[in-house]
Amino acid sequence: MEGRRIKITAGDQQVTAVLNGSHTSDLLWDALPIEASGSTWGDEIYFRIPVDAEEDDAQEVVEMGAVGYWPPGQALCLFFGRTPASVGDEIRPASAVNVLGAIEGDPTVLKHVASGARVVVEQGA
Repeated sequence: MEGRRIKITAGDQQVTAVLNGSHTSDLLWDALPIEASGSTWGDEIYFRIPVDAEEDDAQEVVEMGAVGYWPPGQALCLFFGRTPASVGDEIRPASAVNVLGAIEGDPTVLKHVASGARVVVEQGA
């Protein structure tokens, strides 16, 4: 089912994302709501979620605003710029992620979120 929207509140920032129709995005949708402590890695926020999925069409480079699932860490990842693994202007996760959807609007507002901030992900927008 495409077009499912999620609301992500990270610290005092809020963004909306649209999920794709992948199996992993179905698992995320079914696990919502989720609350966690977010960590940052360059221009990425990531946090462990109660989803256990294998790699599914995983990508080593993602687009600005991508919402990904990192199988090794069972983590949801929000990409809004370069990471320490990036080369040039690419946005590169630590290792391949399943892309679950994309943030609507300007994902760079997440640059204002500090590591350790509370993150809430819920259905709807």
